[in-house]
Amino acid sequence: MAAVPICMDNALLVTDSYKVTHHLQYPPGTTTVYSYFECRGGKFPEVVFFGLQYLLKKWLVGPVISREKIVEAKEFYKLHFGQDCFNEEGWNYILKEHGGRIPIRIHAVAEGTIVPVKNVLFSVENTDPKVPWITNWFETLLVQVWYPLTVATNSRAQKEIIAKYLLETADNLQGLPFKLHDFGFRGSTSVESAAIGGAAHLVNFMGTDTIAGIVCARKYYGCKMAGNSIPAAEHSTITSWGKSGEAHAFRNMLEKFPKGLVAVVSDSYDIWNACEKVWGQELRDLVIKRGKGGNTLVIRPDSGEPADVVVKVLTILSKAFGVVKNSKGFKQLPPYIRVIQGDGISYESITAILERMKKLEWSAENITFGSGGALLQRLDRDTQKCAYKCSYAVIDGKPTNVFKQPVTDLGKKSKKGRLSLEYDHGKYRTVEEGKGDPAKDVLMPVFENGKLLREFTFEEIRARAEISILKQSTNKSK
Repeated sequence: MAAVPICMDNALLVTDSYKVTHHLQYPPGTTTVYSYFECRGGKFPEVVFFGLQYLLKKWLVGPVISREKIVEAKEFYKLHFGQDCFNEEGWNYILKEHGGRIPIRIHAVAEGTIVPVKNVLFSVENTDPKVPWITNWFETLLVQVWYPLTVATNSRAQKEIIAKYLLETADNLQGLPFKLHDFGFRGSTSVESAAIGGAAHLVNFMGTDTIAGIVCARKYYGCKMAGNSIPAAEHSTITSWGKSGEAHAFRNMLEKFPKGLVAVVSDSYDIWNACEKVWGQELRDLVIKRGKGGNTLVIRPDSGEPADVVVKVLTILSKAFGVVKNSKGFKQLPPYIRVIQGDGISYESITAILERMKKLEWSAENITFGSGGALLQRLDRDTQKCAYKCSYAVIDGKPTNVFKQPVTDLGKKSKKGRLSLEYDHGKYRTVEEGKGDPAKDVLMPVFENGKLLREFTFEEIRARAEISILKQSTNKSK
């Protein structure tokens, strides 16, 4: 049977089913519905706010409602519910009176801002009293900011760990922006999730193989080139030479890419033999010769228990190529040879690897990490307990504070009234019931009636999200 055509960018179809019926459920006389988004807790005590601009520009900027889309949605929902409960009149009103532009107002904290959990991050309210239901129609879409926000938060937390160990065991932090490389494209649930998740990681780091993330940062945040990569081997390009030809495959990598960094996966058969006999003996002179031009070979183990494998690889390489001790007394391989661990990398395992290296007097400068599933996929909305709740309404002209307080889980208690996010003396706090000081409120208008009011560049987002130690060093240099 032929597929029935449907418009995949129809904003009337990016909501949960039950919301189609909610226009009939608010109290009579309701003219305003005001809702907010927050992280109610979770794995990390603070979050990087990122990704709202992407959602707004992709779905809500401009005249996004048309007569054709309304007709399509009406037919679709009639089939879906088995009855006609779609608010055709309301959407026709928006088309006629607002030219198809969504009559909501959004105030948000600037993207890239680091905010402790349990604080408001953005608020949404209708601007036309005849369509109060529209505020929560778009909850489903807007809550999806949880994903880029959580990826950026997780990525930044790993940056803080790596920075800590570099401070303790290396001479400087110069290599930090490239210490966690995004390997997550193939493990993502879709190209779109790889794009926004990949961009979220690039808020903190400069290394990626997730091209979709770079494209996203370019299209939605105006960044010409957000991330970099290097020539690198995969198992097929090594194993296609055969087991007896592994050394020829390695040599080919050095000869085909004589300049700059090149990464070579080396565990296809025996990582210990590859490091000791092939890299450390057969190709040793070529590696050293290549390194004299300031070029670097990066050896990639890709199996085994990460901490055990990394320190053993470093030890084998040190016997072949030697080591020096830096100013802090930690061992470093020559600058022309490094290691990248790209298997089993997560927030937890990075700490374990770096701690083991430190105990054995290896500098964190020797290693770079590549992360896939744990970086872009091993998270969900509950990682930071993201929620969107109504906190204020106007009913029959009367302002009403709205909240929930379930006796079975007080952690889900919601905030009351209009909210502001105040920043004072280096701390954020959410003020409820409209009692905030506008002069201290950092929530700013970012969207109103189909128009993007404030556009954040990737450069300024990165600057806001920078970890404290680097912000301090930047300020000192100024």
